[in-house]
Amino acid sequence: MNNLYIFGLVAGLLSIVSYIPYIRDILKLQTHPERASWLIWSVLGGIAFFSQLAKGATDSLWMTGVQTFGVILIFGFSLKYGVGGLAKRDLLALLAAGIGLLLWYITNEPAIALLIFILIDALGAALTCIKTYEKPESETLVTWTLSGTAGIFGALAVGSLNPILLVYPIYIILANYAVIVAVYLGRKQILRKSL
Repeated sequence: MNNLYIFGLVAGLLSIVSYIPYIRDILKLQTHPERASWLIWSVLGGIAFFSQLAKGATDSLWMTGVQTFGVILIFGFSLKYGVGGLAKRDLLALLAAGIGLLLWYITNEPAIALLIFILIDALGAALTCIKTYEKPESETLVTWTLSGTAGIFGALAVGSLNPILLVYPIYIILANYAVIVAVYLGRKQILRKSL
């Protein structure tokens, strides 16, 4: 068993494990996923997976595949237990995602599709960060920590300095840790207001 396979496997396992506390907290009505974010991530997760596959990714696909399955599952839960979806910022993000999908279809180039995916995915992350800053108790911190850490192992699983294969796991690190920062900044803001 080589190191790249182990890194890819760890990334996939961390991704799987990260959804367990999130789903638990959704069912306990403690976590409230942002619907538009999870819809964007569900649609675009498949694009990331197949783009990386087309560009030759192997062991690093564990993280992407598991995360795609996980976001689709969370989106399903968000329909009943989530928040948002019809606010102006949600609709603008969904419109931008649709435009991005159209651009991807027109270019029909996996590398461009992946970059477009990341830009659109960042819209979903921004929606979740805003919601999390406003209501930091509405997210499960351990999920975002585990998922960001999965990104680290996903990047290590690439095994080379191929920017197209590295860009997605690096983005996963940044996006997940941005939600963690939003939780802490939101908590700090609430504490400041209560003093």
